[in-house]
Amino acid sequence: MLSRVADSLYWMSRNCERTEHNAHILSMQLITILEASEQEISAGNDWETVLDICTSKNSYYSFYEALTFEKVVDYLTFSKENPNSMANTVSFARENARITRNSIPNELWEVWNEFYLYLQNAQKAKNCSLKEIHDFLNNIKKSSFTATGVIDSSMTRDLPYHFMKIGKWLERAEKTALILNVFFQKSKHANQSAMDDFFWRSALQFVNGSETYFKHFPPVINPRSVLQFLVSDLSFPRSIRYCMEHVWEAVKGLESGKVSHYSWQMYALLDTMMTEFNEEYISNLADEEVEDFLIQSLNRCIEFGKVFSKTYYLVEREHSV
Repeated sequence: MLSRVADSLYWMSRNCERTEHNAHILSMQLITILEASEQEISAGNDWETVLDICTSKNSYYSFYEALTFEKVVDYLTFSKENPNSMANTVSFARENARITRNSIPNELWEVWNEFYLYLQNAQKAKNCSLKEIHDFLNNIKKSSFTATGVIDSSMTRDLPYHFMKIGKWLERAEKTALILNVFFQKSKHANQSAMDDFFWRSALQFVNGSETYFKHFPPVINPRSVLQFLVSDLSFPRSIRYCMEHVWEAVKGLESGKVSHYSWQMYALLDTMMTEFNEEYISNLADEEVEDFLIQSLNRCIEFGKVFSKTYYLVEREHSV
């Protein structure tokens, strides 16, 4: 396979996952703002949190002076200046799908092409109502779920599939690591300890994990339990360990389970990550070590993306941080 084809498959998958996840986060933020108390909002349930997870508040402030609902929503959805806006990530995914049409099911191209065309019309609508924004975000998520169904049900498990799988699960692992870092810092700097539950609950909501978490643990938010759940749980599809297990399987599929002179660094990094994302490793962390561990976890995901790109001569593009 040509490296440019592999690169397009990998980044198509990353942009699809990024689009879906950012749509979910924006959706949850809109719901949370309606339901949150004044105390919770003042404690940190703000748009800067969403910007830090979906793009960067620094990049936002380079274009806007004030933080307003309308400007943030526009920046996250339609802004051409924001490389991680949904309009841009859908456009990137669609272009990568076009380039690789010979390597993917035709239905997958149709999903992203049709949504891209829908997006062009949606951008013409200004001053959208809250309901229209929710409908738009739901359409994004439905398109992403449809694309996932097409991939899982009709793609041969060969090289294109493995490159796409790595892109999807690495993007997801990186996003979970980023969310944990952002909300840990929010919790750390909160003036009221009573707000700790709110921050960790928000972290669970942002990865769509609240329902699953409360099935596994008592109906009380425990920061260490949330940490273990989102990092090392092998049954939750957005835990970092779960995601990296899928990356590991795809790497073995690419390399037929062999370690070569060009891939040893990638395998070595995967071994390190599997050790650190283990439940026993996390349970042995002292409280003062948690912050460094979370920063290191995010850096490991970013580093793996760079090593993977170098191994297969892919283009290093902007990650989700």
